Amino acid sequence: MATDLGAGDLVVTGAVKEYPGTRALDGVDLRVGPGELVALLGENGAGKSTLSGIIAGATTPTAGSMTWRGRPYAPTSPADAIAAGIGMIHQEMRLLPELTVAENVLVGRWPSASGGFISRREMRRRAKEKLDQLGFSQSMDTLVRDLSVAGQQQVEIAKALALDARLLILDEPTAALGGNETDALFECVGRLKEEGVSFIYVSHRLAEIRRIADRIVVLRDGARVAEHDRGDVHPDQLVQEMVGRSVERLFPELLPPREEVVLAVEGLTSAQGRFQDVSFSVRAGEVFGVAGIVGAGRTELVRAVAGVDAVSAGTVHVKGRRLRPHSIGDAIDAGVVLVPEDRKAQGVIVADRIDDNVALPHLKALTTGGWLGRRRLRQAADGVISRLGVKGRPGDRIGALSGGNQQKVVIGKWLQKQPSVVILDEPTRGIDVGARASIYDIVAELSAAGVAIVVVSSDLDEVLGLSHRVMVLSRGQAQGILEHEEADPSRVIALATV
Repeated sequence: MATDLGAGDLVVTGAVKEYPGTRALDGVDLRVGPGELVALLGENGAGKSTLSGIIAGATTPTAGSMTWRGRPYAPTSPADAIAAGIGMIHQEMRLLPELTVAENVLVGRWPSASGGFISRREMRRRAKEKLDQLGFSQSMDTLVRDLSVAGQQQVEIAKALALDARLLILDEPTAALGGNETDALFECVGRLKEEGVSFIYVSHRLAEIRRIADRIVVLRDGARVAEHDRGDVHPDQLVQEMVGRSVERLFPELLPPREEVVLAVEGLTSAQGRFQDVSFSVRAGEVFGVAGIVGAGRTELVRAVAGVDAVSAGTVHVKGRRLRPHSIGDAIDAGVVLVPEDRKAQGVIVADRIDDNVALPHLKALTTGGWLGRRRLRQAADGVISRLGVKGRPGDRIGALSGGNQQKVVIGKWLQKQPSVVILDEPTRGIDVGARASIYDIVAELSAAGVAIVVVSSDLDEVLGLSHRVMVLSRGQAQGILEHEEADPSRVIALATV
């Protein structure tokens, strides 16, 4: 898509990246002005990561050119980009959890005092100078492992600022943040823009992008297909440009739930103090949403329901059967399955194949005389691929799939057990809009079949759009359960911040 790029801090012209058998980027142009935030939109595989990698020095382009602040720019490594003043904040943060905030901000460049010792006073001063720009309120001596996700993100940004970065690439920066944390991040971004720092912002969250972006650039199949000013485009148009077709409705219409109570939780209290005295029930065919800011205890609650984490009080019943606390096996036997928040760490074995991953919960059924039958393995994987529309073959490595297809494999391997309760923790984190619609259709299918579904999500639009009812947690306590008709964003946020 030819464009008059004009002047800018960063100008990318005709960027091409070819791999054997595919063209990941096809002549893309991009301009980012001083103090400007440009959002990159597109499905997984659209070319966002490739373009970001080229700008950040992690990927070498096949063709095209770049200028940075009026001079030719051709980094051959991330170190080159950082030296030029361009840094990338990855979705999976790269911090050292056992070190302090100050040590992380200045890692590799700790200031020296006389005698060759580290000057911790100077290190704290320099780190605080950068973190003050971001509104960071914690001590410089706090261990990074003890920070919230939002706090860790501020430390990542401060690391880049300490290297004099003037353009930051943010990759899915709000994927693990709740509403308050997202607001805090946007305030940080606003302060830095006023100081002339530029941003490239990669995200799937359309409402956030329309809120924060100065311009929106849409990529599809490696090509630049559209550009918009923030206020002149409707989300439906962005979705259509991203996927190349009209997506009539992102959230499916759900049937009313049945009367039968499938899951009943009474007075559940975390053994680690993460939540206290939580009670709720989920009926057959009901989608029960759990909302709240990061740290409210949402993930810990559903992990306890699924038998993963220990509790000090309370009960969980499935179809009248009381589950043994802290027993994953008992929960699974009763028909409770959990699709975890972190699919790469807890949901799949990234280095293994699709069929091997699908087999994990079903090894007993797929073995004969102690041997794992490869034909049965393939048939099981083919069933998941066909039912959920996974783009892949049984022998494909999980790590080679997009995030959306990985998530379908995680869900699919559990659906073969014909569960009574499906718990989905952040089911669409890092997944493009087309794959999201597919996941939502799976939820609707399970609901229609009478499965009780619990959905935990930091995406407020998602939890409100999918759920029959929404329970809001704050500081480990249930603040209320709202019917679909009354669960508007303002009421949920008000309860989540009590």
